[in-house]
Amino acid sequence: MAIPPGIIFVLSFTPFLLVPPTLTYGVLRIINTHTALNVPKWLTLLCVILARPVLSVIQCFYKEHTDKKKAASLNVYLIPRVARDSLDFFGFNLTKGLVKNARMNYIAEAFRLWAKEYGPVFQIELPADTRARHSHIFTTEPDHIKAMLATQFDSFHKGPALFKQLQSLLGEGVFNSDGDLWKFHRSMARPYFNRERIADFDNFEQHATMALAKAEKRLAVGYAIDFQDLVARFTLDSATQFLFGYDVESLAARIPYPASPSLTLSQLNANTTEFLNQDHPSNAFVDAFAEGQERSVRRMRAGDIWPLSGGEFWGDGVQPLRKVVEKYIEPMVVKALERRKRAGDKQETGDGELGDTLLEDLIQQTQDITMLKDELINLLVAGRDTTASTLTFSLYMLAEHPAMEARLRREVLEAVGPNRQPTADDFRGMKFMRAFLNEVLRLYPSVPINNRTASQPAVWTSKTPGSKPYYVPAGVRIIYSVLLMHRRTDLWGPDALEFDPDRFLDERVQKYLTPNPYIFLPFNAGPRICLGQQFAYQEMSFFLVKLMQQFENFKLAPDAQPANSKPPAHWAQGDGRQAKEKIWPQSSLTMSVKGGLWVRMDPVKQSTG
Repeated sequence: MAIPPGIIFVLSFTPFLLVPPTLTYGVLRIINTHTALNVPKWLTLLCVILARPVLSVIQCFYKEHTDKKKAASLNVYLIPRVARDSLDFFGFNLTKGLVKNARMNYIAEAFRLWAKEYGPVFQIELPADTRARHSHIFTTEPDHIKAMLATQFDSFHKGPALFKQLQSLLGEGVFNSDGDLWKFHRSMARPYFNRERIADFDNFEQHATMALAKAEKRLAVGYAIDFQDLVARFTLDSATQFLFGYDVESLAARIPYPASPSLTLSQLNANTTEFLNQDHPSNAFVDAFAEGQERSVRRMRAGDIWPLSGGEFWGDGVQPLRKVVEKYIEPMVVKALERRKRAGDKQETGDGELGDTLLEDLIQQTQDITMLKDELINLLVAGRDTTASTLTFSLYMLAEHPAMEARLRREVLEAVGPNRQPTADDFRGMKFMRAFLNEVLRLYPSVPINNRTASQPAVWTSKTPGSKPYYVPAGVRIIYSVLLMHRRTDLWGPDALEFDPDRFLDERVQKYLTPNPYIFLPFNAGPRICLGQQFAYQEMSFFLVKLMQQFENFKLAPDAQPANSKPPAHWAQGDGRQAKEKIWPQSSLTMSVKGGLWVRMDPVKQSTG
């Protein structure tokens, strides 16, 4: 029987809490026994109670002193620290503010406001930092992100804290590992993504056709559709087909109706097949996968004390969800392993050749079933959620910018035509399509906030005039936001908060992006750069072409949007992007729209001339 997470945490935390008071009590007993001094019982009790808090204060001051000393020896500065209330020594109010921001405010808004006051890099001290004796560092500075992801890659890793928070869902897969294990996972997947088959157009065609047919059927009976749900199904089925050679058929299930629809008898009869499929087995997979990610993110927000929050003290809340996901993955892995066993050392695909699916490639390098499941689940997060996120926000921008819709449709019709399936050659000539997707990724990157841990001391440059470089102590955790970096007016120009795909086509490319390419990182960078970047561009472009061929006049459907997912009124008074939003962006492991993206659109009228 597994030990509950809360018990493990308490046992690990016990020495931190009990050793100082125990030693204090022992010293006072020795003083009372072996000296003429007689320490009163009330003073003994007070010293025992205060031993841990006082030692934490001393340790924090000592750590700050040693960091200052080390920084001075290197002729660098310490990163500025966010001021706390005088009675908030351990940062509880800062934590409360971050939790409130995640629940009610715009994404990363607390960090944005601190950056306005302290600059693009600063430290914040949270309660969990007291035990580790390290603050968190936050940055949106391209040079710092470049250092973590590329030039000082070996000095920064995911770290043990993040590993524990994500282990129940991701195991030891490529996104949740460091060092040699990460290198092994990376080397397993790389060959397949370097091949021409990333342009899996038959796969895209099959699932895009199914998705858009469901949309057309639902719209025809007068209901808005949740486009986010639709493209999540499209990308899930496409990703599982690509990875396993067999999709989970989530598009066979019923797509959601707006809240509390009242269906007429004729509408019910028209949707009989959908109602029969509302309990489709894939729903369990989809729901468990989404809930597992959401619970994992709650752990990340809680930090080291996650076993004490979210109802996980007595049991791992993510592990049962992972088991549901494994029900769909494990049979495919087992069959692939059996095929390999039957074929012996020479694979059915030919000795040394890559298989028809990524899974077949992976089993040529390892037959460890746990490692294979970990890797596939990690790649599913990347292959499904990031692409679905970008397609969701793409339609949001098309609905908000009709001129962009018209321009993109003109390019699609000129390059592909009204009916033909697009090819990779078509996409190479569609400059506005790529610029449009890049602008969506700039304002709404799939992974808006990420983090690393310094495995050894590092020095970062400072852009502040007259300032020295910054010192980064070993063990400190770094939070970085490409979302906020992508929206900085000093990096992208005064119109950085505006949606304008032409910034990737006109002179602004040479003015801003070419001199500093690390200001645009939707797919990460350095050794951990996304292997599926080109696959994602191909899949997103393909779906948008099919969408433009079949639908027009995209409009948001606020009447169908759940009331609790509409932007709060106070956002309109903000000075950032939130003042423009008609939807509520939120972040779990990837970015999404709270409550779904409910839209209406019209079928394209085909010319009969």
